Amino acid sequence: MSTSTLSGHATPPRPAAAPSAANGGSAPARRRGPSGVLWLVLHQNRAAIRSVAILLVLVSAVLIAMHVLIQDRIGVMQQTSCVTPSSWDRIECRIQFGRVELLTRMFTDVLQPAVTAVPVLVGMFLGGPLLAQEYERGTVRLALTQSVSPRRWLLTRLAVPGATVLVATAVLAALTSWVWWSDIYHGPVAFDPPFQGFTYPVLGVAPVAWSVFGLVLGVLVGQLLRRTVAAVLVSGVVVALAQAVTVAWRPFFWPLVEEEQPYNNTLGGFVQPGGSWLVERGVVLADGTRLMNEKCYESAEVCQEAPTSWGQYHPVSHFVPIQLVEAGLLLVLTALVVTVVLRRLTRAGV
Repeated sequence: MSTSTLSGHATPPRPAAAPSAANGGSAPARRRGPSGVLWLVLHQNRAAIRSVAILLVLVSAVLIAMHVLIQDRIGVMQQTSCVTPSSWDRIECRIQFGRVELLTRMFTDVLQPAVTAVPVLVGMFLGGPLLAQEYERGTVRLALTQSVSPRRWLLTRLAVPGATVLVATAVLAALTSWVWWSDIYHGPVAFDPPFQGFTYPVLGVAPVAWSVFGLVLGVLVGQLLRRTVAAVLVSGVVVALAQAVTVAWRPFFWPLVEEEQPYNNTLGGFVQPGGSWLVERGVVLADGTRLMNEKCYESAEVCQEAPTSWGQYHPVSHFVPIQLVEAGLLLVLTALVVTVVLRRLTRAGV
């Protein structure tokens, strides 16, 4: 007879030990993939990520198809000796020329303005609501009471849409630059210099830098307004204004080339190299006085009699340096805006 029986108290049974891997059992399964705040942010942005991916696939398919069709038409024109302007009077050449022109105009008149608007759309629909809806629902205070620090929560909250925008716009910029360079700039139809209004924003690093900056600028607007609808509308206006201000300052991102040449009465004075960006021009009178082009509207006869014209312009070789300077400035502004958002988030009262 045991002691437990004599005392009237039964010893509670010990719980069975969990089977270990050494005893032939299986170890507890660990969850694979992201967890914690990263999983939450991915879950919150799943609809936006899917939408961006679908749009990217569709636009990429259009650009690739456009390149294939244009190159096919150019090949036909070369085979039928329709590549020189003197041959375009032939009806078969005019037909081929019209097909290439239609595809080219689709790129310059439809796709380029649409891609130019991408940073504005990113700021409106990804940046603006990102924090505005958190404040509007009151979930931002709940998130900051958890074990995750405000810095980590904000950076993770920004990292997922930021990475999505970065990858998508990088692919888009690579495709638009490829089609423009191979089919438009060196094509037989359109003359589309790289500094034109809807051309510059879709080439090189410009779409990437502006889209990332538009995202964080929209986040700041949403944090200030704390209303989703208002943040969406105001973010679009603010990003568009930032683009307009940058256009005004862009000529000064790289030193201008200044040149004098004999006055060309047929072409209206100074004639810049092909594909370059003419910023300012005027005339030099016989006594050495330099007049701006605006003054020539008031005294046209004086300018027409001037022996010399002058101009300030950016040649095509300045395109990449100007874009790199602009992208660097946008990167600095992006870091500054993120710092402001973080400081506002961590201060008392959120």
